[in-house]
Amino acid sequence: MSGTVIATLRTDFDRGFSVDLHQHDFHLLSWSETATVTHHTADRDWLVPPTHALWMPAGVPHAVAVVRGGLGHGVALTGETPWSEPTGVLATPLVRELILHLNADPGRARARAEALLVELLEPVPSTTFTLPVPTDPRLRDITDVLARNPADDRDLAAWADHAATSVRTLTRLFQAETGMTFAQWRTRCRIRAALTLLADGTPVAVTARAVGYRKPGAFAEAFRRVTGRSPGEVG
Repeated sequence: MSGTVIATLRTDFDRGFSVDLHQHDFHLLSWSETATVTHHTADRDWLVPPTHALWMPAGVPHAVAVVRGGLGHGVALTGETPWSEPTGVLATPLVRELILHLNADPGRARARAEALLVELLEPVPSTTFTLPVPTDPRLRDITDVLARNPADDRDLAAWADHAATSVRTLTRLFQAETGMTFAQWRTRCRIRAALTLLADGTPVAVTARAVGYRKPGAFAEAFRRVTGRSPGEVG
């Protein structure tokens, strides 16, 4: 990938800060040093904790909301990119240090630091921090309820009654619109909510109960399966 850094920004975000739907004429790499931020596009919600960054291509409408206050950094770039859609990248220690260097000392060895930063950006293979948003109104009603209350433990049969449809229809729609089964989507919804709580300092056991797990061990297993890390590494 090639690209030229045109600006860098360091911001101390307050919790609850938000920016309505907008777009840029440049690519934007967003990394939150200590904050936790959500990015919303037409079909996906992205939760970006300090361990990751988000590449937002030029021209993609998106909104931003801060769920945990802290320091955030933005790197604006122009040039070619292999990613035409928002893409999560791993904020490795070297990537983080390069972003901090560009913000703290923009005149010193800038060209080399910019080139190395762009070269090191690699997409995250999993969809750990993104949650597909369905368009079918029956599914959207269900997923909106679960997003507000991830501890809701109704099974697919109960949701079929709620939506006045069949289990078979909901099963087909979940796969077609999200690429996941209902169980997989709900697990990711719960882990996404847990990331926000853990980032805000909520104890692991309390977080587990808040997102629908009666046993902390079952929560830790699901969390590790989705994120590759233990809950204690995030909080």
